[in-house]
Amino acid sequence: MAQMLIGGEWVGSRSGNSIEVLNPATGEPVDTAPRGTADDAREAIDAAQQAFGIWSEWTQAARADVLRRVVALVHLHEKELATLLTKEQGKPLREAMLEIRRYAHTIEYYAGLGKNIRGGYIPQIDENKYGLIIKRPLGVVGAIVPWNFPVSLMGNKIGPALLAGNTMVIKPAETTPLTDLRVVGLFHEAGLPKGSLNVVTGQGSVVGEEIVTNPKVRKIGFTGSTEVGRRVMASAAQGIKRVTLELGGSDPMIVCDDADIDEAVKAAATGRFFNCGQACLAIKRLYLFDSIADDFTEKLVGRAKKLRVGNGITEGTMIGPLHSANQRDEVEAQVQDAIDRGARVLAGGDRLRGGDYDRGYFYAPTLLADVPEDARVATEEVFGPALPIFRVTSLDEAIAKANDSIFGLGSSIWTNDLNRATRAAERIEAGYTWINSPQVIYDELPFGGFKQSGLGKEHGTEALDYYTETKSVVVATK
Repeated sequence: MAQMLIGGEWVGSRSGNSIEVLNPATGEPVDTAPRGTADDAREAIDAAQQAFGIWSEWTQAARADVLRRVVALVHLHEKELATLLTKEQGKPLREAMLEIRRYAHTIEYYAGLGKNIRGGYIPQIDENKYGLIIKRPLGVVGAIVPWNFPVSLMGNKIGPALLAGNTMVIKPAETTPLTDLRVVGLFHEAGLPKGSLNVVTGQGSVVGEEIVTNPKVRKIGFTGSTEVGRRVMASAAQGIKRVTLELGGSDPMIVCDDADIDEAVKAAATGRFFNCGQACLAIKRLYLFDSIADDFTEKLVGRAKKLRVGNGITEGTMIGPLHSANQRDEVEAQVQDAIDRGARVLAGGDRLRGGDYDRGYFYAPTLLADVPEDARVATEEVFGPALPIFRVTSLDEAIAKANDSIFGLGSSIWTNDLNRATRAAERIEAGYTWINSPQVIYDELPFGGFKQSGLGKEHGTEALDYYTETKSVVVATK
């Protein structure tokens, strides 16, 4: 059985109970993890608070050195980590390796900012006085991470939080705690002071609630659904805690009549079906100019039908299973709602059956046409491999439909017209817009959503602002 990391020690839960972690491709157990309690979470928070007095006094350069050593260890163990991630999450081994390397890149990026947390000096603010702006760490930070990209999304929080001098308590998703535990353990191999980074596994309603409400925790970094994000925000508000919320999305992709169709088709297929469509930044609504819609759709359907679905460990698998039976049921219900309302199925449209498919949570890559705009696949976040296709006659119409959503996370446009691209980038209500580019996140650019897709920013130097206090100091010289 895996163990939690509290105060630098590997421990079980005080309850003695455990959580069974299942392989989504087979339904078989991978391992078990402790079912943590509120008392376990409090112990981890106390350990983090005690360690804060040590870690926060380290120089930025010394903290960065620890991060660099972690990166080296991650690369040393990347095959082992990727295999474990595939088994507990379900994604193909190739995608798991990409995630492990993305995590290492994020930690390395923040290590590179080791001397870039700076304050300021304001001369002569008054007679015989000058001002200072000081940046200080917050204290204990809580991080709650999801199951779809459990390692890389954890890295988005660990990197800036530790570099800034904070200590942390992390709660992984109940269904994907194993790789997170292994990765966090590498920090202690790299020389991080005991208690600076703690992991408590268990239920969100127990462990997560304690982390969010405990007065010793100064900030919460949460990635997950908008529904749960609302509850986290409400609970954190009782203690006036800082929150960073990276929530759901229903990202639009607009393809104009002057676009490079073949490249856009590749981007649409990757953007929708990567990680079996279980990504907040997946393309979830496709808007095609009417004159190119038939050609584009035919090519996309051809690609979708060639995607090989199977166990992520098996060589040649391009799409793994959905992460759980509940997740498959939800996608199934959303697609069926569209069909019941008159949508046409161009590809997929049902779970995969027979042989090994019956053991896991597999669903066929699905494309839908003639979808009513009030269908669930158009108004909700679809966290699975199903994509509705809409026709539009102008860019203005496409942008209006793209913005007709409670979400505003990512977006993309494909056009060779600079004016069109600029207009879309300025008017689409989303935190990220890709122009003639697949939807890839970069550590150098801030990432965060508009509307009900979240609050605050991750990535970039901007993320450091959410893990530091800014203090003004006035110095009288006489």
